Amino acid sequence: MKKIVLLCGMLAALSLGANAQRMSNPADYKVGLGVRFNPWIVGFTAKGFLKGPHALEGIVHHYFNGGDNINNVTITGLYEYHWNVFGVSEFNMYAGGGAHLAIWERRYYDNGRWHNDGSDAMPGLDGIFGLEYTFSKIPLNLSADLKPYFHFNGDNDFFGRQIGGMSVRYTFK
Repeated sequence: MKKIVLLCGMLAALSLGANAQRMSNPADYKVGLGVRFNPWIVGFTAKGFLKGPHALEGIVHHYFNGGDNINNVTITGLYEYHWNVFGVSEFNMYAGGGAHLAIWERRYYDNGRWHNDGSDAMPGLDGIFGLEYTFSKIPLNLSADLKPYFHFNGDNDFFGRQIGGMSVRYTFK
């Protein structure tokens, strides 16, 4: 499972880097690669600007569901529109949406231990709204966002533990 997450993160990073073009980009970088996290999730993020304020972001993350050793991965693709805020070129807000595919292991607890009961693939839709800061002197980008989601099938947790996140990215100009 870890190899799949790593492979998907690397593929997302390569595809965004290959397609990145910049005109008047408010973020002042072409591609950013890094990690996304909150207390319950950790994963990879890759963001690339297409043209002007338009960007694509790919996220691959693992959800720690209360520490019960559940194996899962969610792959998300997002379109984002960026604009400058606070009159400072380093600060930008962004909003957008996209889709995801979550692959979850079904488990249940019985007789003092966990039992595997197969896995589910859950496609869905995502929204995103956030704030980012790109340092001008070092190649680093920090962001915080809210990313509500909806599964077409399976369990829905629209405003649950996975909604918020912070990202730290190394940027390429």
